[in-house]
Amino acid sequence: METRELRYFVAVAEELHFGRAAQRLGIAQPPLSRAIQQLERRLGVPLLDRTSRTVTLTEAGAVLLVEGRAALEAVEAAERRTRRAALATTDGPGLVLVTKASTSRELLANLLDAYAAEPGAVPVEVILCGPGEQERFLRQGQADVALLHRPFDSTAGLHVEELGTEGQVVVLPAGHPLTARAQVRMADLAGLPGLPLPRWPRPDGSYPPGPGPRVRDHAQLLQLVALGRACSVAPESCRSQLHDDLAAVPVLDAPKVTTVIAWPPQSRSRAVADLVRIATRLSS
Repeated sequence: METRELRYFVAVAEELHFGRAAQRLGIAQPPLSRAIQQLERRLGVPLLDRTSRTVTLTEAGAVLLVEGRAALEAVEAAERRTRRAALATTDGPGLVLVTKASTSRELLANLLDAYAAEPGAVPVEVILCGPGEQERFLRQGQADVALLHRPFDSTAGLHVEELGTEGQVVVLPAGHPLTARAQVRMADLAGLPGLPLPRWPRPDGSYPPGPGPRVRDHAQLLQLVALGRACSVAPESCRSQLHDDLAAVPVLDAPKVTTVIAWPPQSRSRAVADLVRIATRLSS
């Protein structure tokens, strides 16, 4: 299959309308229809059920939509990494490291300082993002290496080294009755009056249903907690980032969080290898 055919098919499969798909692609409708028919002939299976009024996906078409999106994302990631590799030999950044804004400042600072002291170290650009976004940056080729947190981030298909595991705490406004306790359980936080858990955006930008406030970054969340509008469950290392108007209490039955440094398996960067080596050395 050609990437052009995949782009055409994905557009039709997402729009379920040849006219809208053609407009989205900037081409006329007849060549789009011919391209989809040619793809179906090549694969030997129908991908779309067409009537005079509707277009629906067949079972095979639904599979190709998932696989086609993944293939196109991989191609785009390869293009980005190729351009970044060329820039790295001229005047571009040597490495791009992406991590959540709430990642331990001590961990990040120690890693960057230790790497900078290495012979042959290159400049490191740090991108701070919201939860879940760092994995997407890495997979799409916008970053060379990432700090991820299992079980919340998927590391499938990536190379990883574990840097440490820690428990979680609930972050509450200072003076809240629960802050007088040595520990709590997740059940204690369910329906906590006036302090719902926040809602983070999904990859498509929408928010899951629920009573919690919509949040987009860590600073916004901590401000909402301080105002008594939300609570937050986070890795224990977040304590170092809390101001006096916030308090943290261990959550006994919250899942443990393992921080890993991750990079694409196809990476051949010496700088990435050096950064990973430094990270694992610091964690031992």
